[in-house]
Amino acid sequence: MNAAAASGYRPPRWLRNPHLQSVLAGSPPRRRRGLAALGQAGAQTRPVIVDGGDGVRLLGLHTARPGAEPRGMALLLHGWEGSAESAYVCLAAAGFLARGWDVFRLNFRDHGGSHHLNPDIFHSARIDEVVHAASDVARRMPRPRLVVAGHSLGGNFALRLALRAPAAGLQVDAVAAVCPVLDPARTMEAMERGLPLYLRHFEQSWRRSLVRKRELFPERVGFDDRVLRLRMRALTEWLVLRHTDFGSLDAYFDRYSIAGDRLAGLAVPASILTSADDPVIPVDDFARLSLPHLASLEIARWGGHCGFLEGPRLEGYAERWVVDRLAGAD
Repeated sequence: MNAAAASGYRPPRWLRNPHLQSVLAGSPPRRRRGLAALGQAGAQTRPVIVDGGDGVRLLGLHTARPGAEPRGMALLLHGWEGSAESAYVCLAAAGFLARGWDVFRLNFRDHGGSHHLNPDIFHSARIDEVVHAASDVARRMPRPRLVVAGHSLGGNFALRLALRAPAAGLQVDAVAAVCPVLDPARTMEAMERGLPLYLRHFEQSWRRSLVRKRELFPERVGFDDRVLRLRMRALTEWLVLRHTDFGSLDAYFDRYSIAGDRLAGLAVPASILTSADDPVIPVDDFARLSLPHLASLEIARWGGHCGFLEGPRLEGYAERWVVDRLAGAD
């Protein structure tokens, strides 16, 4: 891999605990801050249903300043069980709007209240529909440039989208990923070994999502409460075996892994930011990445998982970093 650069992120001492960073990153006060930042941007937002191919429909939010000539379009991707209105998405969106860019915040299938749009369940290997949706956005809302950014699982999707863009005929000018999931199997193990709050958070959120899906499509989804009480690994395996054709949990994880040399073929300039103390994404995985010369990797000593908060007002270094990397040349 290219030598990783040390990040310039330096939080105050009281904010150097990785769990504090990770929990505050998605906290209600920070989400309110993100929504307020968008509200103060003087922009208008409209929901848009985009084409994911093969009858798939995905819900996005297009935000633009009325009457302004945009410099480009920033496509923003949230993490698992997040949404287009997650704090980090809104804060990054506000940053792009301040630079004169339009923003399209895409919800993955079954996220952001979009469960009703598709009968089949979301899983992390559904990259084709995200590439197709990005192409639909580019076709319907052409802008001088298209950049893509994502956090956590959204960072994984953003990098896979960049890998597939040339073959799809999609012009992506640059991509940025914050704490991207590299090896899903290793991330699962890290959550199982680590502080229980992360596993519990995702289990509870995912169960609520699956209950909603069952209410909407009981004949298609079909699982009982006993299944919903399974722990993360067992529940994931149950759904992989019954709702996908991967055949095994390992095969499913392998399908959306971007570890090792899988990013070596990137033909799009890429910037990656992660932290050495991320409790969810093992930093050792980044040392084994094979990246092309047009990709850069920054590792911060602190930051937790998608945190990188700078003070009591919960300002985010990572959101500013994303905007600087992707829109800084304007």
